[in-house]
Amino acid sequence: MPFNPPSWTPQLPDIPDSISIETFMFDENYGRHPLGYSKSPFTDGLTGKTYSTLEVKERIDHLTRALSKELGFKPDEGSEWDKVVGCFSLNTIDYLTLAWAMHRLGGILTCANAAYNAAEIEYQLKDSGAKAVFTCLPLLNTTMTATKNLNILKERVYILSMAPQMTQGISNPGHKTLDDFVEAGTKLPRLEASDRTWSAGDGAKRTAFLCYSSGTSGLPKGVMISHKNVIANVLQLHTHEAPTRQKIKQELGITEYTESCLGLLPFSHIYGLIVICHLSTYRGDEAVVLPKYDFKLLLETIQKYKLQMLYLVPPMIIHLTKQKDTCSQYDLSSVRGLFTGAAPLGKETANDLLDMYPTWAIRQGYGLTETCTVVCATVPADIWLGSSGSLVPGITAKVMTMEGNEITGYDQPGELWVKSPAVVLGYLHNDKATKETFVEESDGRYMRSGDEAIVAKSPQGYEHVFIVDRIKELIKVKGMQVAPAELEAHLLTHPAVNDCVVIGIPSDREGEVPKAFVVKAPGSIEESDVLLKKQIMRHVEQHKSDHKRLRGGVEFIDAVPKSPSGKILRRLMRDQEKEKMRKQGPKL
Repeated sequence: MPFNPPSWTPQLPDIPDSISIETFMFDENYGRHPLGYSKSPFTDGLTGKTYSTLEVKERIDHLTRALSKELGFKPDEGSEWDKVVGCFSLNTIDYLTLAWAMHRLGGILTCANAAYNAAEIEYQLKDSGAKAVFTCLPLLNTTMTATKNLNILKERVYILSMAPQMTQGISNPGHKTLDDFVEAGTKLPRLEASDRTWSAGDGAKRTAFLCYSSGTSGLPKGVMISHKNVIANVLQLHTHEAPTRQKIKQELGITEYTESCLGLLPFSHIYGLIVICHLSTYRGDEAVVLPKYDFKLLLETIQKYKLQMLYLVPPMIIHLTKQKDTCSQYDLSSVRGLFTGAAPLGKETANDLLDMYPTWAIRQGYGLTETCTVVCATVPADIWLGSSGSLVPGITAKVMTMEGNEITGYDQPGELWVKSPAVVLGYLHNDKATKETFVEESDGRYMRSGDEAIVAKSPQGYEHVFIVDRIKELIKVKGMQVAPAELEAHLLTHPAVNDCVVIGIPSDREGEVPKAFVVKAPGSIEESDVLLKKQIMRHVEQHKSDHKRLRGGVEFIDAVPKSPSGKILRRLMRDQEKEKMRKQGPKL
């Protein structure tokens, strides 16, 4: 049977499909919190620098004018694919200023993981067809290396400003900055927004963001996210959490409520991009931006800015529970709760945190890049630790067996299929993967999540989704996805590797880490195992991003276990490794 949002969920409003994200975010006619009563959307946690909502709107306008002149992008001309710009940067308060300016121009921003190395960012810029790229000084050398082999001139590499603590004396060798463009835009004529000429349905067809998602086939796939997709998920989350906000207002005896939240998670990742950047701004909240994870800085920021909501991933929560003495030195009393996603949060970890902070509402959600983020989430009135919560408004979900049969009861595992107005357009340049992942059923178009789930009724009597395993064999390191097939393909280029399999193994600090099981090539059998392992790990370090390194180590085996059809038995290997680690105790 299809599963639906709980009965307490308010009705989802109509989702506009003929406007851009930028119009939706800054036009009060579409339900956003009044501009003049909103908090500053983004504040630099290191310097305190910020812009009011009205100032951000003005900066977007000025940046749009200047980029139009610089790049020749006309709002009312051409396809969005003629106007693609990359953003390869750590979090900054102007990351979304750039995004919304691109949307005002009718273009696309392709967001790249700041952990990428030069080869990886080169692949994304080439695959997306980016005409220019914005980066930051700490990533400038990587960016310049990546663009050498592309049709992106040095003059089309631009800089997003960062706090001096992050640039550490690195000087700008003459690249234009976003601030330069904003200043230049003040002297240029105003442009009409691209969506002034859109017809009904154009917002559902036009790509706004191109985010890259790791897949089991190796190279990351470009996920085409439409304007309507983003607008839909913002409205879904806003509606889902409306009763919680209403209750807070009643408790405080106020008519309007806005809060300050943590803007630490990467804005290039769909979780940070939609939940922190778009939802918070729409609701009139403030995101205090941090460019990287530093534990004491995190605690200092919560205390200094009196944050009410923390958006985290499980490894960060584990760190909190392991550092009770350090945490006790900071005033975290402003925190009402936290929201975690990207990987499941263990029930024991949640209880450990509640022992430290009993008043915090520990909430969990689940989503994917392909669903433009959140599919389900818990709310303070119905928290069930271990659960990913109830479906948000506008979602219909099915749980399917591997044979393709629909599961009609509770507590039965199967693959989660999702139908939602936020389900994306598909994959760029990959019709095969699009057809495999997005399935047309008699009752609509579903996204096959690749995750094994069960639906169960909470003690309150409402349906909750539990993610119990992954059918897609992705490893999640600090919330970032690693495709085993990508690492396996690279390992097979090493002369000592005859066959291999990579799995994710548990790590307290990072959630999971990759571990390689290698069958040695015949010519290397007599060589030192210790030396070979070091060589193989180094082979990965030299060519892959930091989070893809084999921190779980290398283990030599006689043969990779496979089914009669030749499929690698990853789950068997994961189960064996978990049992081995259970007996030995955690070492990572």
